[in-house]
Amino acid sequence: MSSNVNQDGPLDRAFAILEFVASQQKAVTAADIAKNLDLPLPTAHRLIGNLEARGLLQRAAGTKRYVVGNTLVVLAGKTIGSAFRTARRHAVLQNVAAEIGEQCEIGIVRNNVVAYVDSVRVTAPQGLQFDPGGSAPLYCTSTGKIYMSMLPAKAREKLVRSFRIEKHTDRTITDPEALLRVLEKTRSAGWARTNEEFVKGVVGCAVPILAPDGTLIACLGVSVPVARVSYEELQRFREPLMNAAVLLSETILQSDSDFSEEVDR
Repeated sequence: MSSNVNQDGPLDRAFAILEFVASQQKAVTAADIAKNLDLPLPTAHRLIGNLEARGLLQRAAGTKRYVVGNTLVVLAGKTIGSAFRTARRHAVLQNVAAEIGEQCEIGIVRNNVVAYVDSVRVTAPQGLQFDPGGSAPLYCTSTGKIYMSMLPAKAREKLVRSFRIEKHTDRTITDPEALLRVLEKTRSAGWARTNEEFVKGVVGCAVPILAPDGTLIACLGVSVPVARVSYEELQRFREPLMNAAVLLSETILQSDSDFSEEVDR
């Protein structure tokens, strides 16, 4: 179904183009953009050229089709990170960390690594601590597994096979086929766990934080020394993390006053 944006200004049309390209699972042509947004083709070409010049769109390698540009990807990561550092969302993180008694963190994926944008520590530091500003590989973190599991199958396989996988511990999954099987199980389960795959002696799990339309925005996770919580015992964190993730998702459509009432319950 096309979206008519002819009555809007140039900025509205530019945003409509970015939203359309970002929502597609494959690269699109200028004709695709013009048709779906009900724009004259010359207008679409002009706007696409302006967006491409600013790095907000870019051509897929070796084609005349367009995908989101690196500048837009970086901006999106910074925007999501900033959104999750608000007081109301930090309060949710504090509540769930207090409930389970372990450090909790919010992570996003940026430039094919996991970047942590907020965390709450409720115990003395032990083992791995994912603090804001820190990063970690996709393939050996729970957040990274969730992100990859939610990609379309072909894109997921292409990404996994493109990795230069470093063996961080003797439990790091380095075989692409084995990793793909884990990602398929993660997709079915709706959450992810890691078993000393990034740092020896540390296990962890994460759940997705979804936008109202089901798009993955970020992940809510916990990392804990295996001496205190075994890999199997991570199961008990699933429900409180899921509940907090739902609340975080709901804040996207809520006002501050609505949200504060829920957090205080």
